Amino acid sequence: MRYRAVFKIVAVIIVVLITWGIANNSFDQLETTRKILSFIDVDQRKPNSRTVAKAPEPKCSLSRVCPPHHFALHITSGAANVVGPKICFDGKIIMSHVFNNVGPGLNVVVVNVKKDILAYLTNIQPGMIVLVASFDDMTTILTNEMREVFVGMGSSLIKSVKHRDNWVFAGIAGTENRSLFEKHAVNDQKTNIYEGWPDVVELSGCFPRTLTDGQTT
Repeated sequence: MRYRAVFKIVAVIIVVLITWGIANNSFDQLETTRKILSFIDVDQRKPNSRTVAKAPEPKCSLSRVCPPHHFALHITSGAANVVGPKICFDGKIIMSHVFNNVGPGLNVVVVNVKKDILAYLTNIQPGMIVLVASFDDMTTILTNEMREVFVGMGSSLIKSVKHRDNWVFAGIAGTENRSLFEKHAVNDQKTNIYEGWPDVVELSGCFPRTLTDGQTT
Protein backbone atom coordinates (compact mmCIF):
# COMPACT_ATOMS: atom_id res chain seq x y z
CA MET A 1 0.00 0.00 0.00
CA ARG A 2 2.82 2.36 0.88
CA TYR A 3 4.45 1.93 -2.53
CA ARG A 4 1.12 2.58 -4.24
CA ALA A 5 0.66 5.81 -2.30
CA VAL A 6 4.15 6.95 -3.13
CA PHE A 7 3.53 6.17 -6.80
CA LYS A 8 0.35 8.29 -6.78
CA ILE A 9 2.20 11.20 -5.19
CA VAL A 10 4.99 10.96 -7.80
CA ALA A 11 2.41 10.77 -10.60
CA VAL A 12 0.65 13.88 -9.29
CA ILE A 13 3.95 15.77 -9.12
CA ILE A 14 4.77 14.77 -12.70
CA VAL A 15 1.34 15.91 -13.93
CA VAL A 16 1.75 19.24 -12.09
CA LEU A 17 5.18 19.79 -13.63
CA ILE A 18 3.93 18.97 -17.12
CA THR A 19 0.94 21.30 -16.71
CA TRP A 20 3.17 24.10 -15.44
CA GLY A 21 5.54 23.62 -18.35
CA ILE A 22 2.76 23.77 -20.88
CA ALA A 23 1.23 26.83 -19.25
CA ASN A 24 4.58 28.61 -19.07
CA ASN A 25 5.36 27.80 -22.71
CA SER A 26 1.93 28.99 -23.81
CA PHE A 27 2.46 32.25 -21.94
CA ASP A 28 5.79 32.78 -23.74
CA GLN A 29 4.14 32.06 -27.07
CA LEU A 30 1.28 34.45 -26.32
CA GLU A 31 3.76 37.14 -25.28
CA THR A 32 5.80 36.59 -28.43
CA THR A 33 2.65 36.71 -30.54
CA ARG A 34 1.52 39.90 -28.81
CA LYS A 35 4.88 41.55 -29.51
CA ILE A 36 4.76 40.52 -33.18
CA LEU A 37 1.21 41.78 -33.60
CA SER A 38 2.11 44.98 -31.81
CA PHE A 39 5.08 45.50 -34.14
CA ILE A 40 2.94 44.93 -37.20
CA ASP A 41 0.33 47.35 -35.92
CA VAL A 42 2.92 50.04 -35.21
CA ASP A 43 4.58 49.50 -38.58
CA GLN A 44 1.25 49.85 -40.37
CA ARG A 45 0.46 53.05 -38.54
CA LYS A 46 3.88 54.56 -39.25
CA PRO A 47 3.53 57.25 -41.92
CA ASN A 48 5.40 56.80 -45.17
CA SER A 49 8.28 59.24 -44.99
CA ARG A 50 9.22 58.81 -48.64
CA THR A 51 8.18 61.63 -50.93
CA VAL A 52 7.68 61.17 -54.64
CA ALA A 53 9.09 64.03 -56.72
CA LYS A 54 6.58 65.46 -59.16
CA ALA A 55 7.59 64.79 -62.73
CA PRO A 56 8.11 67.91 -64.86
CA GLU A 57 5.36 68.67 -67.34
CA PRO A 58 5.72 69.92 -70.93
CA LYS A 59 5.39 73.66 -71.42
CA CYS A 60 3.78 75.72 -74.17
CA SER A 61 1.56 72.77 -75.24
CA LEU A 62 4.53 70.71 -76.39
CA SER A 63 4.20 66.94 -76.40
CA ARG A 64 7.43 66.42 -74.46
CA VAL A 65 9.54 68.01 -71.78
CA CYS A 66 12.48 69.93 -73.18
CA PRO A 67 15.99 68.73 -72.28
CA PRO A 68 18.22 70.78 -69.98
CA HIS A 69 19.44 74.14 -71.30
CA HIS A 70 16.51 74.47 -73.73
CA PHE A 71 13.41 76.67 -73.71
CA ALA A 72 9.95 75.44 -74.67
CA LEU A 73 8.73 77.46 -77.64
CA HIS A 74 5.44 77.76 -79.53
CA ILE A 75 4.75 80.54 -82.02
CA THR A 76 1.57 80.91 -84.07
CA SER A 77 1.05 83.54 -86.75
CA GLY A 78 -2.13 85.57 -87.03
CA ALA A 79 -5.14 84.24 -88.93
CA ALA A 80 -5.84 86.62 -91.83
CA ASN A 81 -6.38 90.08 -90.33
CA VAL A 82 -8.85 88.84 -87.73
CA VAL A 83 -7.14 86.73 -85.05
CA GLY A 84 -3.76 87.86 -83.80
CA PRO A 85 -0.64 85.72 -83.30
CA LYS A 86 0.43 84.00 -80.11
CA ILE A 87 3.92 83.55 -78.67
CA CYS A 88 4.59 81.20 -75.78
CA PHE A 89 8.10 81.00 -74.36
CA ASP A 90 9.29 78.75 -71.53
CA GLY A 91 5.74 78.09 -70.36
CA LYS A 92 4.57 81.70 -70.41
CA ILE A 93 2.32 83.27 -73.04
CA ILE A 94 4.05 86.54 -73.86
CA MET A 95 1.83 87.78 -76.68
CA SER A 96 -1.66 86.85 -77.79
CA HIS A 97 -4.83 88.24 -79.28
CA VAL A 98 -6.51 87.66 -75.91
CA PHE A 99 -3.94 89.84 -74.14
CA ASN A 100 -4.55 92.57 -76.72
CA ASN A 101 -0.81 93.16 -77.03
CA VAL A 102 -0.43 92.28 -80.72
CA GLY A 103 -0.89 94.36 -83.81
CA PRO A 104 -0.68 94.30 -87.61
CA GLY A 105 2.80 93.73 -89.03
CA LEU A 106 5.67 92.24 -87.05
CA ASN A 107 5.15 91.21 -83.44
CA VAL A 108 8.60 90.87 -81.88
CA VAL A 109 8.05 89.48 -78.40
CA VAL A 110 6.96 92.52 -76.29
CA VAL A 111 7.79 95.20 -78.83
CA ASN A 112 5.04 97.61 -79.80
CA VAL A 113 5.04 97.72 -83.60
CA LYS A 114 4.33 101.44 -83.52
CA LYS A 115 7.88 102.03 -82.29
CA ASP A 116 10.95 102.15 -84.51
CA ILE A 117 11.43 98.39 -84.93
CA LEU A 118 14.57 98.74 -87.06
CA ALA A 119 16.31 100.75 -84.34
CA TYR A 120 15.20 98.19 -81.78
CA LEU A 121 16.36 95.21 -83.85
CA THR A 122 19.77 96.68 -84.59
CA ASN A 123 20.33 97.29 -80.86
CA ILE A 124 19.69 93.66 -79.90
CA GLN A 125 22.86 92.25 -78.41
CA PRO A 126 24.51 89.11 -79.87
CA GLY A 127 23.35 85.94 -78.16
CA MET A 128 19.85 87.24 -77.36
CA ILE A 129 16.89 85.12 -78.47
CA VAL A 130 14.40 86.78 -80.83
CA LEU A 131 10.83 85.52 -81.37
CA VAL A 132 8.70 86.89 -84.22
CA ALA A 133 5.16 86.31 -85.47
CA SER A 134 3.46 88.15 -88.34
CA PHE A 135 -0.08 89.49 -88.30
CA ASP A 136 -2.11 91.06 -91.06
CA ASP A 137 0.29 92.40 -93.73
CA MET A 138 3.79 92.65 -92.31
CA THR A 139 5.31 93.98 -95.51
CA THR A 140 3.82 97.43 -94.89
CA ILE A 141 6.60 98.05 -92.35
CA LEU A 142 9.18 95.48 -93.45
CA THR A 143 12.16 97.19 -95.06
CA ASN A 144 15.21 95.68 -96.74
CA GLU A 145 17.33 96.77 -93.79
CA MET A 146 15.04 94.87 -91.42
CA ARG A 147 15.22 91.78 -93.63
CA GLU A 148 19.00 91.87 -93.39
CA VAL A 149 18.82 92.10 -89.61
CA PHE A 150 16.71 88.94 -89.49
CA VAL A 151 19.14 87.22 -91.86
CA GLY A 152 21.82 88.00 -89.28
CA MET A 153 19.68 86.19 -86.71
CA GLY A 154 19.53 83.02 -88.80
CA SER A 155 16.52 83.60 -91.06
CA SER A 156 16.67 82.05 -94.51
CA LEU A 157 13.09 82.85 -95.55
CA ILE A 158 12.63 86.50 -94.64
CA LYS A 159 13.79 87.72 -98.06
CA SER A 160 10.99 85.68 -99.66
CA VAL A 161 8.20 87.12 -97.51
CA LYS A 162 5.73 89.15 -99.60
CA HIS A 163 2.38 90.90 -99.33
CA ARG A 164 0.04 89.15 -96.83
CA ASP A 165 2.36 86.19 -96.30
CA ASN A 166 2.45 84.60 -92.85
CA TRP A 167 5.81 84.14 -91.13
CA VAL A 168 7.01 82.91 -87.74
CA PHE A 169 10.62 82.83 -86.61
CA ALA A 170 12.91 82.21 -83.65
CA GLY A 171 16.59 83.02 -83.88
CA ILE A 172 19.62 84.25 -82.03
CA ALA A 173 21.17 87.63 -82.72
CA GLY A 174 24.69 87.60 -84.05
CA THR A 175 24.72 84.11 -85.50
CA GLU A 176 25.62 82.98 -88.98
CA ASN A 177 23.86 79.64 -88.46
CA ARG A 178 20.58 79.01 -90.24
CA SER A 179 17.73 78.77 -87.74
CA LEU A 180 15.65 75.60 -87.77
CA PHE A 181 12.80 77.52 -86.18
CA GLU A 182 11.15 79.29 -89.11
CA LYS A 183 8.02 78.79 -91.23
CA HIS A 184 6.49 80.72 -94.10
CA ALA A 185 3.03 80.53 -95.68
CA VAL A 186 2.77 82.19 -99.09
CA ASN A 187 -0.23 84.32 -100.05
CA ASP A 188 -1.58 82.44 -103.07
CA GLN A 189 -5.19 82.57 -104.24
CA LYS A 190 -4.95 78.91 -105.28
CA THR A 191 -3.98 77.73 -101.80
CA ASN A 192 -5.34 80.40 -99.43
CA ILE A 193 -7.85 79.00 -96.95
CA TYR A 194 -9.12 82.41 -95.87
CA GLU A 195 -10.43 84.91 -98.38
CA GLY A 196 -7.27 86.61 -99.62
CA TRP A 197 -5.14 85.19 -96.81
CA PRO A 198 -2.91 82.11 -96.44
CA ASP A 199 -3.20 79.53 -93.67
CA VAL A 200 -1.83 80.10 -90.19
CA VAL A 201 1.74 78.94 -89.65
CA GLU A 202 3.14 77.80 -86.33
CA LEU A 203 6.30 76.30 -84.98
CA SER A 204 7.15 74.66 -81.71
CA GLY A 205 10.06 72.87 -80.15
CA CYS A 206 12.86 73.16 -77.66
CA PHE A 207 14.99 76.17 -78.37
CA PRO A 208 18.65 76.09 -77.19
CA ARG A 209 19.61 78.60 -74.53
CA THR A 210 22.95 79.24 -76.21
CA LEU A 211 24.49 78.73 -79.62
CA THR A 212 26.61 75.88 -78.29
CA ASP A 213 23.60 73.80 -77.25
CA GLY A 214 22.64 72.95 -80.82
CA GLN A 215 19.19 73.28 -82.36
CA THR A 216 16.53 70.67 -81.72
CA THR A 217 13.03 70.73 -83.12
